[in-house]
Amino acid sequence: MKFLSLPVFVAGLSLGSAFAATDPAVTALLTQAQDAQIRGEAEKALRLAQAAIVADPAHTASYVALGDLYARQGQPEYARSYYDLALAIDPQDASALKAIAALGAPALAAVNAP
Repeated sequence: MKFLSLPVFVAGLSLGSAFAATDPAVTALLTQAQDAQIRGEAEKALRLAQAAIVADPAHTASYVALGDLYARQGQPEYARSYYDLALAIDPQDASALKAIAALGAPALAAVNAP
């Protein structure tokens, strides 16, 4: 299984301003997902990131974090779908745009622009 560098994943789970207005439960789930990934528990990390989305479906960092997990598992199609979901919520989400660029594909919003 091919993994992206840890900083790419950690950037999606940064505990800085992206979590400032987030429910503490979402922050905890994403932190646990990061910890699980570091320990090599990829499936558990996926489940925790998915739970963060369920807990707050409007929080783009959760979609980016899940996309990062899929990218690290060598599943760019799944990763891209979650980055696109983040952009559907916030078309200017810098983390999602950066992650898509790292995949080497243009953002869906840019492709569909008039």
